[in-house]
Amino acid sequence: MIITSRSDNFLGFTTGAWRVWSLSDGYIEMPADLLRDPRNKPVPQVAQAGALRLSVNCFALAGPGVDGILIDSGGGNWASTTGRLEQTLAEAGIDPASIITLALTHAHQDHVYGLLARRDWVLFPNLQAIVIAEEAVESFAAETGLARFQPLLKPVRNGEQVAERLTAVALPGHAPGHTGYAFDTKEDRFLFFGDVVHVPALQFGDPALSWGYDDDQTIARATRQEVFRDAAEAGTWVAGAHLGWPGVGRVMREGGAYRYEPA
Repeated sequence: MIITSRSDNFLGFTTGAWRVWSLSDGYIEMPADLLRDPRNKPVPQVAQAGALRLSVNCFALAGPGVDGILIDSGGGNWASTTGRLEQTLAEAGIDPASIITLALTHAHQDHVYGLLARRDWVLFPNLQAIVIAEEAVESFAAETGLARFQPLLKPVRNGEQVAERLTAVALPGHAPGHTGYAFDTKEDRFLFFGDVVHVPALQFGDPALSWGYDDDQTIARATRQEVFRDAAEAGTWVAGAHLGWPGVGRVMREGGAYRYEPA
């Protein structure tokens, strides 16, 4: 992987014949007591901080078989601190009209409302498909502000190929149909893993720490442990919606836990 361009809001790199971008949509402030221990209790030393700032990242792919793919769309106008994606795409030299497929990790608002850059203005005018896990379709449909996009939904199952070299990977525990996307260029492997991690400064060192909005914290913890183990063993680049900037890095084993090395 070779870094080719960057700003405060994006990181662009090449891997073989492909280009990958990490794109910032801004951030969200969340109550610190959402970080939970295995008994589903707030972590005292963290809860005292009051609030945690979570990055909101999206990812774009270009190259043979994957031109025009965006993974997650950020929060758009859902929060006052999100909605930076339009500006970030411009900085990265990506025309929103070139995005034809949006692959969603799940249907939480900070991943789907980037479809609307400003109120009712559609950011991606040539979008042809929204890839989403079958189990997440109902959650997307519940977002009445996004009703116009429902005809574009393209349900996908675990293990199905979304595009050339891009495969859906079930990552259960956080939300209905929570799904990652594995991308293999033969030179590098990537896993775009959505919300497997919310607080990278703590959860790599202690993967048992979970998040209050996880649907099933026990399953989410097991998924996180499996993702960390596999990524560390295979040397996979991980890319997360809430990993600190630049949102892409390596998982390294450290004693009985792990550490995260940003790209």
